[in-house]
Amino acid sequence: MMDLSTKIYLDYAATTPVDERVVEAMLPYFSRDFGNPSSVHGFGQQAEAALENARERIASVLQTSASEIVFTSCGTESDNLALRGAVLSQRTQRGANHLLITPVEHHAVGHTAEQLARYYGFELEYLPIDQYGCVDPQDVKARIRPDTALVSVIYANNEIGTINPVDEIGVVCREHGVLFHTDAVQAAAHLPINLEAAQIDLLAIGAHKFYGPKGVGALFIRKGSNLVPSQTGGAQEYGMRAGTQNIPYIVGMAEALRLARLERSERSGKLIPMRDRLIGQVLEEIPGVRLTGHPERRLPNHASFVFEGVDGNTLSMMLDGAGFACSSGSACKTGNPEPSGVLLALGLSPAWALGSLRVTLGKGTTPQEVDQFLSVLPGVVERVRALQG
Repeated sequence: MMDLSTKIYLDYAATTPVDERVVEAMLPYFSRDFGNPSSVHGFGQQAEAALENARERIASVLQTSASEIVFTSCGTESDNLALRGAVLSQRTQRGANHLLITPVEHHAVGHTAEQLARYYGFELEYLPIDQYGCVDPQDVKARIRPDTALVSVIYANNEIGTINPVDEIGVVCREHGVLFHTDAVQAAAHLPINLEAAQIDLLAIGAHKFYGPKGVGALFIRKGSNLVPSQTGGAQEYGMRAGTQNIPYIVGMAEALRLARLERSERSGKLIPMRDRLIGQVLEEIPGVRLTGHPERRLPNHASFVFEGVDGNTLSMMLDGAGFACSSGSACKTGNPEPSGVLLALGLSPAWALGSLRVTLGKGTTPQEVDQFLSVLPGVVERVRALQG
């Protein structure tokens, strides 16, 4: 096994370590309290109580009703269920055949929408975005149609950190009677979400982005937003997602989300100064670099760049060798020699888009670690440029 104890982790948008308090909350449900929540005996009743308690806690954080929370295996599954389930239902109910998304969605949304167009005959349209990857609600208003089945706009972008005006977009969708979905997988870790006030019909989260376990997520489905289930079998999760619920992970997700809300101000207050210093120093000290994403409306832990004359994957590998774990754009694109579709959608040339670097901080990051990274990065960029000649 590789010894990672001396490395500095700066890839918290990819995943986070499970908080020790979350592990402690999960442990009893692996062994002592191991029942199946669908069983009618005492063991099952105990598991069902834990399941519904977790549902209530998550609903409380998101400021909605527990009956509107459906558990899934991850944020990707939540997005899949939202898109596929909504558009198939809307087509059946009212003949809606138009799907409106952005070109900077996570692949969980983008690839699902493409499949719906290719195999199910939906008309897929992409909303315009500005140079920061942000959607103007007026553009949604201009493109929404009577036959629009769903609008999907990412809450906070995993690759460039930009935060979209989802509250305003939701108002536009509600005025036109069209369902609105947002991928909040990155946002849930850092931003307050009030589903009682927001005009959002479907919202996806995944636990491992906010110090919970991998392999569990949730989908908010507003009452009246009928979906066609994408996983059939038993009647679990209100018939929306068949399969025995993963009680330890669901309990862990609820605790992790509770802690994220409780400690949000403290965490952001620590992260934002480090993020801003990192961005400012990189832009000041390294030639041929651009910030990607919005300079202000961005996640508190997120810094992302493109470097001229640099291959982002080579840069990430050399940084790893120097003791720093970062990523080249989206974690899902690691190892892919093609330029990021998100960066191309921002108007960057393929040459610039290939030179991406994402640095994301976490609650365990220290100012000293940021200092160490900043002391090493300029030299590594210079070496990569020299190698590429």
